[in-house]
Amino acid sequence: MEVYRTPDAAFDHLPDFGWEPAYAEVADPDGGTLRMAYLDAGPAEGPVALLLHGEPSWSFLYRHVIRVLGESGVRCVAPDMVGFGRSDKPVHLSDYSYARLVEWTRELVLDHLDLRAVTLVGQDWGGLIGLRLVAEHPERFARVVAANTGLPTGDVDMPEIWWRFHRAVSSVDVLDVGRLVAAGCVRPMADEVRAAYDAPFPEERAKAGPRAMPGLVPTRPDDPAAAANRAAWRVLSASELPFLTAFSDSDPITGAMAPILRRNVPGARGLTHPTIADAGHFLQEDAGEDLGRVVADFMRPGER
Repeated sequence: MEVYRTPDAAFDHLPDFGWEPAYAEVADPDGGTLRMAYLDAGPAEGPVALLLHGEPSWSFLYRHVIRVLGESGVRCVAPDMVGFGRSDKPVHLSDYSYARLVEWTRELVLDHLDLRAVTLVGQDWGGLIGLRLVAEHPERFARVVAANTGLPTGDVDMPEIWWRFHRAVSSVDVLDVGRLVAAGCVRPMADEVRAAYDAPFPEERAKAGPRAMPGLVPTRPDDPAAAANRAAWRVLSASELPFLTAFSDSDPITGAMAPILRRNVPGARGLTHPTIADAGHFLQEDAGEDLGRVVADFMRPGER
């Protein structure tokens, strides 16, 4: 497997992001290994929040959330998915699949880090991957926060705005990652923040992950990932695991998923589900401190 590794110097000037990364090796399909990066911040003995980012961002997206959670005594583990952030980046689109992304994340957080009693916080692909982990390894999780995400099976079409995004990512010659993240926010983004989202991708060949991801979302019933996602839905639809939806008020891509999750997951019943105000698809960027407080409150002993 041909892999690109972003030079460390690309990450020298990241605003409000002083945590040092840790690294672990996960298996690639060719018998080798890939290096995955992750942050492990906050008190080592605190309850664990697993913060999973989506497309085309990286753990930098969670910096404001991490700060709030750390001040609340929470240990934050925030991986960079393979293909993103400081993690290794296979350079061919065919190297990526939904199943591989789930397995790479599982190997990191369950095998290497051996995390238990985990609170999942998943946004965008962080939910598509994280909800699979919850359904397939429920004994490792204590609760779930779904934030602007879902678990598509291909049985219902994606919204047109998502298809426009899909077409744009597939056809553009030069993929402007920072612009994509900024377009998914409703608050102004400073130039140095936008540059931080571009930082993992100094060369075009490093962007195979962001380019591949839209094509991996199940959009038809016979998609390769559809059966596994339906199986995950069967588990979630019988699960009493506390399940909070913390969606933003301005995300046309995933907004319709919040009531579906609340209606179909038993663990969501009886909870007060917040709406994060003045925030777009990337609610961690627009309102990270607000989301951090929501997660911290949800994780307090005795809360449901």
